Amino acid sequence: MNRYTITLIPGDGVGPEITEATKMVLEATGVPIEWDIQEAGEEVYKKEGTPLPERVVESIKRNRVAIKGPITTPVGKGFRSVNVTLRQSLDLYACVRPCKSYPGARTRYDNVDIVIIRENTEDLYAGVEFEKGRPETLKLIEEFNRLTGKRIREDSGISIKPISVYGTQRIVKFAFEYARANGRRKVTAVHKANIMKYSDGLFLEVAREVAKEYPDIEFEDRIVDNMCMQLVQKPELYDVLVLPNLYGDIVSDLGAGLIGGLGLAPGANIGDEVAVFEPTHGSAPKYRGQNKVNPMAMILSGMMMLRHIGEQEAAERLDRAVAEVIKEGRRVTYDMKPTPDDPTAVGTMEVATAIVEKLKN
Repeated sequence: MNRYTITLIPGDGVGPEITEATKMVLEATGVPIEWDIQEAGEEVYKKEGTPLPERVVESIKRNRVAIKGPITTPVGKGFRSVNVTLRQSLDLYACVRPCKSYPGARTRYDNVDIVIIRENTEDLYAGVEFEKGRPETLKLIEEFNRLTGKRIREDSGISIKPISVYGTQRIVKFAFEYARANGRRKVTAVHKANIMKYSDGLFLEVAREVAKEYPDIEFEDRIVDNMCMQLVQKPELYDVLVLPNLYGDIVSDLGAGLIGGLGLAPGANIGDEVAVFEPTHGSAPKYRGQNKVNPMAMILSGMMMLRHIGEQEAAERLDRAVAEVIKEGRRVTYDMKPTPDDPTAVGTMEVATAIVEKLKN
């Protein structure tokens, strides 16, 4: 049996708790894993002046597979997102977020099974920004005004939205290859090409060209605002969605809402050389140390990781174990109970223990 060395990043906030729960469950599958534990996040930033030391990146490059807990990103100040930095520095260009209904989850839908594939390196999240009032920003505004004949106010902050042929080709190819490998029937490209004709318009044009290479997979496109309405009205019509970065971030949270919330929303960031698995939700620092938060999103991210490394049988067993715990509804966290104050709600580690018991049966 293969033995795997995998980078494990506990993160901060509730990250260490759900990471410990996930570690316990993954070990219970019987897959032999040696954990290369690496610290990153707020506490590391306080000690070392960076939330993401180079040793963490080197560990991921060396092991080629990592799983991480959520890491806090300060709003409007402080360090840039560790998640964004990892995606850009490791060229993790594909964010994969399955949204699948589990019987017993508290949701208005019981027929959702979509996979959201989001381009991870370009668009407004590329980090090309200019701060209000700085000399280079004023110079940029002056040049924009001269070139376009339009007026951008001098008190503006500016973000640049690059979308390239190269970046679009590889994410759309990834989506089609994913669909083909996983027996999916259709890929939908999501955009706002009716308004942003030279960025989103390029995304759509390239997606249509790539789609011609996959005649066995149905292709269609949707404008992003219409797509949001369609997902709420009739999610059963959709299968694999491929989107630019910002829309992918927003629509993946919408998808999580369709299946019962972020507590059930796993994720992966995948490149040609490296893959990093993580839950979609944030670090929820107000719940830190309370053994309260639902660990299933990270556990399901671990299930995706098992599939990625070729441990299909173990992944299927884990998926079934999670499904059984959700369906029974007894040993689940507060967010999966009829009301948040339900006294029968259990804690993070109790959920993990319940899943481990199902794995052993």
